[in-house]
Amino acid sequence: LNDYEALFTEKLDLLLKLRESEHITWTGSMRAPLTGQGVYPRPVQDKLPVWIAVGGTPQSAVRAGRLGLPMALAIIGGMPERFATFVSLYRQAGRRAGHDESVLKLGINSHGFIVEDSQRAADDYFEPMSAVMNRIGRERGWPPLTRADYDESRALRQHLFVGSPQEIVDKILFQHEIFTHDRFLLQSSGVIPHDKMMKSIELFGTKVAPAVKKTLSSS
Repeated sequence: LNDYEALFTEKLDLLLKLRESEHITWTGSMRAPLTGQGVYPRPVQDKLPVWIAVGGTPQSAVRAGRLGLPMALAIIGGMPERFATFVSLYRQAGRRAGHDESVLKLGINSHGFIVEDSQRAADDYFEPMSAVMNRIGRERGWPPLTRADYDESRALRQHLFVGSPQEIVDKILFQHEIFTHDRFLLQSSGVIPHDKMMKSIELFGTKVAPAVKKTLSSS
């Protein structure tokens, strides 16, 4: 952990070099050098997409902008408005570095679960979500997740995307007014029965995504 920043910086630099050329010559301090070796398989895309994940560190947001890489902002707690500063830092750093706005893509990543009935979504997801968050909390010193806190976190101006398809649509659009992001990723954490997980994915693809795209395309 003491070497985390140096490791991340060097590994990212190497990854970006690897996506540019089939054979590279590269030297760093954290691993053996590369002296013209080929790296396979090559990506199908002209450039392998690389997104920088940011949780709450301003320096990480600035780095993503400075490099002109898309930023995936994880919102797993609290009100979304408090993350607007990271988005501003990202875009400002990108502009200062001379990158075109078109490359400064933004994704929002959040936890969630979708069921046709809102209350059933809340009931089905509480145990899987609390098990995951409480395990992490024991490692990081967080208090246990209570049902009251969980229910509050489902509100429009909070972080959890748990509810009916329309509630998820409303929440994505609400956050889009704050961030004008390009991408939204819904992560369902915890042990969820397979049929319920598949239904949640189906609802996201058949009801949520089309409604969001329709609204944004007409605005």
